[in-house]
Amino acid sequence: MPRWETFSITGTCLRRRFKDACTTCWCSAERGSSACADSVANIHNSRPCPISAANGVPTVHLLPEIGNLTNPQVFEIHLAFAIFCLASRCLLKSALSYSLARITGALRSLERDRGGNVGIVVALSLVPMLVAVGASFDYIRSYNVRQRMQSDLDAALIAAVKQINNTEDTDALKEKVSDWFHAQVDNSYTLGDIDIDTVNHNITATANGTVPTTFMKIANIETVPVSVASAVKGPATSYLNVYVVIDTSPSMLLAATTSGQSTMYSGIGCQFACHTGDAHTVGKTKYANNYAYSTAKKIKLRADVAGDAVREVLDMIDESDENHERIKVGLYSLGDTLSEVLAPTLSTDTARTRLADASYGLTSATSKAATYFDVSLATLKQKVGAGGDGTSSGSPLKLVLLLTDGVQSKREWVTDGVVWSSGKAISGSYWNKVAPLNPDWCGYLKNQSNTMAVLYTEYLPITSDWGYNATVGSTMASAKWKSTWGGTMDSGVSTSTTRRDYIPYALADCASSKSLFISASSSTEITAGLSTLFTQYLSSVRLTQ
Repeated sequence: MPRWETFSITGTCLRRRFKDACTTCWCSAERGSSACADSVANIHNSRPCPISAANGVPTVHLLPEIGNLTNPQVFEIHLAFAIFCLASRCLLKSALSYSLARITGALRSLERDRGGNVGIVVALSLVPMLVAVGASFDYIRSYNVRQRMQSDLDAALIAAVKQINNTEDTDALKEKVSDWFHAQVDNSYTLGDIDIDTVNHNITATANGTVPTTFMKIANIETVPVSVASAVKGPATSYLNVYVVIDTSPSMLLAATTSGQSTMYSGIGCQFACHTGDAHTVGKTKYANNYAYSTAKKIKLRADVAGDAVREVLDMIDESDENHERIKVGLYSLGDTLSEVLAPTLSTDTARTRLADASYGLTSATSKAATYFDVSLATLKQKVGAGGDGTSSGSPLKLVLLLTDGVQSKREWVTDGVVWSSGKAISGSYWNKVAPLNPDWCGYLKNQSNTMAVLYTEYLPITSDWGYNATVGSTMASAKWKSTWGGTMDSGVSTSTTRRDYIPYALADCASSKSLFISASSSTEITAGLSTLFTQYLSSVRLTQ
């Protein structure tokens, strides 16, 4: 509170001191009252009191109405009353004014304080914000649970649909679905209806459950319900076109076994592309050409083994489609161009006849002059067209079974433009062209919703043959694969890798999936390989929901 210290009279003047500062007050003794005209602001921001010229004492001027006082007692009374008035009223007014000013200033400061507004808004919205953030965490958790449940239900149905051929008991299959599902998920999740169509190889099922919440409990939400549905269909019951494509290039006439290669080399001095050549006399027997020699010696060539592999697939088609109503098969030879030996047909007997007839070009008796995958696969794309969903004969699934050694080749690329020195081939103008196929060419078919399966009839190394060493046995760097055929090597594979060793990389990339690529070297492996790919495809299933 303000403290009054000293009062003094100079003539008719009243002086007051507020601590060390002075102000001029106008007081009145009229009707027994006095008032200080100064405001609180004047008190706190007081001006220096006027200094009397006579004695240097600051003065406070009284109103003229007081006049000249002659009675000292009256003056003292008036002075006392004035002091009381001044002390009580001015102090009360100062206190009230000071309090009101503080409140008003605080309110105005609050209005101007934007930071305070944010704090209040955040405080008021804290609970709904926590609920919203917590709900997102709980939602993510329930979503993850739903994804796992979906995956487990899909796996259970896929496993069950593969058993349809082994049993007609739908109750037993339903039990298998339940066992497989609950072996993977929490027991609190339950399976709904399970429908099994053994005729069309269809299984559908639903599952549901609840996920406890954490943050959403603030909003009194204890659990979140989740549910999934799945349906599978096996291609074994779908309409399907199978396109068997056999590489009939010179390299496919390589002897299928190492012993056969040794016999060919010792007899006619040839192992690589031995279908060419003039007549030979071995001992006392004359042979019209190299092929005649291999036939007489009963040497099985790769092309012969390929025919055996196709016959295995035809037998499997008979088993899978006993009434010959759903699966068609077509035969094609691949060389410098594509030749359609047999358009897709339901008759596997017709396919066997064409396969054995040398005039159709699928036996080792005949061969194409070269293998141009870029040309042949582009032509095959037009023959095959786009794959369907397998639900009708007009929209069949389409599977391409490619049997090849995977080498883009031509005999003249090996023999023409060769520079010889001291009986050795030093360089060749076209050696770089003999290289693995560019797997991008397989995209012609895969990009049309067709499935590509590849059997690689492994190129056996023939290090004693100069043609092999100069081409397939040479490095990928020397092939200039990118500039020559537009190919891009897999990352992590060195360019010092031989072209032969890179063939499986290229053919694996050509297939629709790694599981649909098989490498086979022996005649037994080649024969079994194509049927394995076909089985792999038939045993696969499609998720339809």
